[in-house]
Amino acid sequence: MAVAYYADLLRRQGSQGPDDLDSFDDFERDLVAFWLEACGLPEATAAGRATAPLRQALAWLARTRGLGQLATEWFVAVCFREVAAYLRGPARQQVRSRVAETIAAQQPTVVIAHSLGSVVAYETLWENPELSVDLLVTLGSPLALPHAVFPRLQPAPINEKGKRPPNVARWVNLADPGDLVAIPPGGIQDCFHDVQEPKNQPIHAFDFHKVANYLATPQLRAVLRKHA
Repeated sequence: MAVAYYADLLRRQGSQGPDDLDSFDDFERDLVAFWLEACGLPEATAAGRATAPLRQALAWLARTRGLGQLATEWFVAVCFREVAAYLRGPARQQVRSRVAETIAAQQPTVVIAHSLGSVVAYETLWENPELSVDLLVTLGSPLALPHAVFPRLQPAPINEKGKRPPNVARWVNLADPGDLVAIPPGGIQDCFHDVQEPKNQPIHAFDFHKVANYLATPQLRAVLRKHA
């Protein structure tokens, strides 16, 4: 198994420690606001560009999902800083190039992509039609996230529908129904043609987005066993 590593390309230049909400710029706050809206944020709960309203909205989310507020803020700060870094600027092409190089060198029959990595893999495979993959498995994917990710995909969806990359023979998506990144629930199958989405089952009671828990699921074993 080979891993395509690209986190170093998404780090803010000069950043030494963990990111926090206070350092978010307007674009990053907008992405979080779109995500909170998809999470079902009530209209009465403020979610704007100011740090204080953003923290209020995250406090609501933590309460409704039984999560710790500090852990939720940390998760959002790290996750959306990387998403923003990928969606804008030169890192997007650099990341895709690195992933394409790994796939070309390893020539895998199966590509497993988690979280933001599913967006990277989707765009990389579209951009490089010479790369052939028998099975693409996306885990906890934000590909269907409205406003923030889905309409920004390259290539852009046509008539509000994306499509399985033509050089991928089969695409399977797995998502915990409580995964706060894989939203809206069922969105991948609704927003993309030619993708299989088995009935979702809980991945983990608390760490529902952690890649290690996705990799340990019976659902993924069944998908890989069927492929083998």
